[in-house]
Amino acid sequence: MIELEDVADLVDPIVIAAFEGWNDAADAASAVVDHLGRVWGARTVGAVDPEDFYDFQVNRPVVGSDALGHRRITWPTTSISIASPPELDRDVILVRGIEPSMRWRQFCAELLAACDDLGGTLVVTLGALLADTPHTRPIPVTGTATEPDLVDRLKLEQSTYEGPTGIVGVFQDACVQLDIPAVSYWAAVPHYVAQPPCPKATLALLGQLEDLLEASIPLGDLPEDARAWERGVDELAEEDEDVADYVRALEETRDTTDLPEATGEAIAREFERYLKRRRDED
Repeated sequence: MIELEDVADLVDPIVIAAFEGWNDAADAASAVVDHLGRVWGARTVGAVDPEDFYDFQVNRPVVGSDALGHRRITWPTTSISIASPPELDRDVILVRGIEPSMRWRQFCAELLAACDDLGGTLVVTLGALLADTPHTRPIPVTGTATEPDLVDRLKLEQSTYEGPTGIVGVFQDACVQLDIPAVSYWAAVPHYVAQPPCPKATLALLGQLEDLLEASIPLGDLPEDARAWERGVDELAEEDEDVADYVRALEETRDTTDLPEATGEAIAREFERYLKRRRDED
């Protein structure tokens, strides 16, 4: 079991979780939780025992020096943090870690038990996958939910995917088994620029969280980082005619497909996010 620090009662906390590995193309999903931890001043209150879940030949511990110059080993693990964002009227539980090597069901059970101890009422998992999508267009984000009312409120869909899954899929299934409402958002990262980071995909996932939370999230340098990332990929494409032709083909396919990102409703949601963020800044 995960040992948690003593924490005062949280206000209607929502759980936001992401895991490095198979579910995290270009580190786009785990970067969201890292960003939220920074801008919301999250405090770590617990972690899973890595001895039970990780193969240290796959995820090796790291040796380094602490602030006092003492040598320390940092073990790969999954941590739980809490935050009280000023933008929200509820607290947040952040789960950030690495896809385990073994005992996935026990791993999920321990994490969800800890979140339950903290009062978590809704679980949001984040993922990212490689896809045939052009870097010059908005990053597609798909969402699913386990509860019909969540599907209706967030305009999501029930997942029809069949095939291999990662810890995000197992974690969400564990929520279903325990009757915990859960939402999952996945960003599609252009497969020809799979190396991390992908700030444009991270930004797209944050936009979905803003819709879910009905509040703006401080974005810091992410918008400029996303623009710089896109300019960098543009330059790489210009240097390789085959890549440039491939990107143009993806753009044509995307532009002739009726995607949610191109609908008036999606544009209106983006404009609402912009106005809300401007009001908060003022």
